[in-house]
Amino acid sequence: MNSPLATANSQLILGRRRAGILLHPTSLPSGELGADAYRFVDFLSGAGISVWQVLPLGPTHEDRSPYQCMSTHAGSELLINLALLVEWGWLTEQDIAAQDDHATALRKARQAFSQAPAAAQRGYQSFLTAHHHWLNDYVLYRALRARHQGVAWWDWPVAVRDRSDSALAQARVELAETIEQIRFEQFLFFRQWEALRHYANTKGVLLFGDLPIFVAHDSAEVWAQREYFAIDTHGKLLTVAGVPPDYFSETGQRWGNPHYRWERMQDDGFAWWLARLRTQLELYDLVRIDHFRGFEAYWEIPAEEETAVNGRWVQAPGEAFFAELHRRFDPLPLIAEDLGVITPEVDALRRKYKLPGMKILQFAFDGGPDNPYLPHHHERNSVVYTGTHDNNTTVGWFESLSAESRAHVLEYLGVGTEPSMPWPLIRAAFASVARLAVLPMQDVLELDAEHRMNMPGTTKGNWNWRFAWEQLPEGLADRLRKMVWMYGR
Repeated sequence: MNSPLATANSQLILGRRRAGILLHPTSLPSGELGADAYRFVDFLSGAGISVWQVLPLGPTHEDRSPYQCMSTHAGSELLINLALLVEWGWLTEQDIAAQDDHATALRKARQAFSQAPAAAQRGYQSFLTAHHHWLNDYVLYRALRARHQGVAWWDWPVAVRDRSDSALAQARVELAETIEQIRFEQFLFFRQWEALRHYANTKGVLLFGDLPIFVAHDSAEVWAQREYFAIDTHGKLLTVAGVPPDYFSETGQRWGNPHYRWERMQDDGFAWWLARLRTQLELYDLVRIDHFRGFEAYWEIPAEEETAVNGRWVQAPGEAFFAELHRRFDPLPLIAEDLGVITPEVDALRRKYKLPGMKILQFAFDGGPDNPYLPHHHERNSVVYTGTHDNNTTVGWFESLSAESRAHVLEYLGVGTEPSMPWPLIRAAFASVARLAVLPMQDVLELDAEHRMNMPGTTKGNWNWRFAWEQLPEGLADRLRKMVWMYGR
């Protein structure tokens, strides 16, 4: 099943003004790719919203962060909807009721799939063939990680840690059942996502994905392809990623992701990245590439440092990298996350390849009238947000401001002293010349700070937010549709 808009690219997608909503699938009422996801597409379509932006869809670690996934290619098995498997004939309602948990039900589905019609079996084999370049390493990594009670791969026994041929062959035999189950679950995820994307596209809704620049240290790719990463012979980190001290943090941010060995990647024409991007374009119509400035120069922190203070800037081969991407995927279907301290060199790289940047309205009211996030500085080739998954909700943000700052915001927006936030900021986003305006679902629902998705710099209590259909006020779709029409989106 090919997406009706699978050949679309950023130039076509953003060749007209559009509006989008940011909502990760885990924030749907069920947190899965079933009826709630399709109902959400119907809501978007009815409201005239033509873009659904999500966060990375991969299998997460215990902290649930979609930016620290166990694979850059795989999808999270927790997103698989069991009711769809009943529709497909691979489970029964009785099966679901009789199972103790989601994982047990998926094992039951695999048993039933062995009796599925030939067409479904051929679809499974086609999936395995198309994804073998990453899938075989991923399923073995997950099976070994389960065998070792979730211990990170660099603390596994040396033979499997260092991928001895004989040790891996033995593991494939001993863990064959687990491996085949994980392989089957990836097939289910991709099949369900493909069906959802097709439905969305037929409703005029595009799917907008998110690609983190870095990968988690404890991931299938770092374990299986360590020649591309700055780690030692024991798998331990040599340097880690982050950003230097700034206005927001006097010690900077130490993210802990391994850095790339860019020279090695460039030697084979960035093949690792090309494969990664192909998977993303199978999932999405458009992709946001996170921490774009890291492709021009990145902040390298010695692994033994506890903070980001003692790092250094290191030049990255951004010019060669994007030239290769441009050659393979012309025009590039990417949005550049160009937030933070952006140098003229970073901006020049983005502009050379015509990548839209990001404008965050919650950042617009610090400083004076030269603040680049203020709407009167926006450019057409950009994406404007009220806020992102890392920000407070707009209601929470506005309530956190001083009385003086709130008055300044209201004066700029040209509204009265008793506004109904977040709608004045939503209106400013829709009125912007930026070709795409995106609203977090929390803002559409007028929710306060208790409903934010993530608090950067913390590891607990994040990524858990879900909405309920009862939270949608009557007439919301009509209100959005009128605003979409008014501002030509």
